[in-house]
Amino acid sequence: MGEIFAGRYELIDPIGRGGVGAVWRAWDHRRRRYVAAKVLQQSDAHTLLRFVREQALRIDHPHVLAPASWAADDDKVLFTMDLVNGGSLAHLTGDYGPLPPRFVCVLLDQLLAGLTAVHAEGVVHRDIKPANILLEATGTGRPHLRLSDFGIAMRKGEPRLTEANYVVGTPGYFAPEQMLGAEPDFPADLFAVGLVALYLLTGIKPDVEELIGHFADHGIPNAPEDVPEPLWQVLASLVHPNPDCRFKTATGARKAVLAAVEMLPEPTVEEELVEVFDHIGPLPAGYGPDGPPKTKGAATEPTSGAAVGTGAVGHVSMSDTGSFQLAPPEPATPPTPTPTPTPFPGPAPVSTPMSVPVPLPVPQSPPPPPAYEPTAAVHHENPATRPYTAGPYPVPGQPPGGGLASVTAAAPPALNRRPGPPPKVAVPVLIVALLCIAVGVWALLSA
Repeated sequence: MGEIFAGRYELIDPIGRGGVGAVWRAWDHRRRRYVAAKVLQQSDAHTLLRFVREQALRIDHPHVLAPASWAADDDKVLFTMDLVNGGSLAHLTGDYGPLPPRFVCVLLDQLLAGLTAVHAEGVVHRDIKPANILLEATGTGRPHLRLSDFGIAMRKGEPRLTEANYVVGTPGYFAPEQMLGAEPDFPADLFAVGLVALYLLTGIKPDVEELIGHFADHGIPNAPEDVPEPLWQVLASLVHPNPDCRFKTATGARKAVLAAVEMLPEPTVEEELVEVFDHIGPLPAGYGPDGPPKTKGAATEPTSGAAVGTGAVGHVSMSDTGSFQLAPPEPATPPTPTPTPTPFPGPAPVSTPMSVPVPLPVPQSPPPPPAYEPTAAVHHENPATRPYTAGPYPVPGQPPGGGLASVTAAAPPALNRRPGPPPKVAVPVLIVALLCIAVGVWALLSA
């Protein structure tokens, strides 16, 4: 069992580390699925304000990985997002080196699509780089890219959290105007997108200072080796030092990339097939697709709508001690060897011979077979001593074997007791009678 954070998220194993915190693979006990949880390393006011800004982003787009929920526990805070297990563009380039141009165009199109959604919310990312662009583990299929890490992102017009003349971001992916202290804007993100594309095509991180100097001295440089000319024309517009010469929007850059793809040469058989595989690795021992291991003796959470042990639809309630209420026991089958005589149900005990009508005498007939298995065989002759199951029950005031055989043959044996009402009836009646007598006496004395 890993550490349970805020009673909901079980931290399993670390899968990455960022500038302000570590990223863990975690199990969400409420939604019952694996998530990526970013736990802050420090809890000062400056970091917490950045945390609030990042977790407040709710951008729903297939190529954006924004925070989904957050939690706090003592002096720690975390927020969660979807678990993306294909590594980053930095991992992919480290595995394969320069990537095929058409493959890069697919990634570039998805990155610009996600950035369009981010800019539509008025948010400037400010930290676009290969390590912050994650991939789903799609194997040799079509890649699926997701833009992540909004730790230093900000909305246009919001107050900055940095001091004057202090630049936040990753060195090597700053736009020139950022180095001069300009306010964050969308063209700065597009400049970083162009640098990422050059990195994917060449396998080498671009030298920004050299690139800016070449633009200043000689204008647009020639296309680097292994970069097709149509695609270079688009990238040169993205990495231009002058923000006024770049694309104004990510949508415009995306349209230019799609147009350049039409002019690229067809892929050859010699091109290496790029596979995006799982970079996170298997789950620790005991963990499976359905979550962490079950604790022995732990009560299983009842399924909604099913009652435990009864099969009835409903809610399973718990007792005051915390245990589940048991279903009422099913009625047990009565013992079959010897029936127990009971006064109810059945015919009332015969108090006098006048309480039972006497029919005309009829010939003696054998009794019907009992509903249970008799303990001894039933003989129909008349022995000197007969079992009580072989003949009619004796009735006070009547000779044995008389005309009441047809009435009493099927009746259960009566208890040998005095005739009269049972105590639970007689006692209340007696008490009421005594009260009536007492009231009468009091009335006479009062008169």
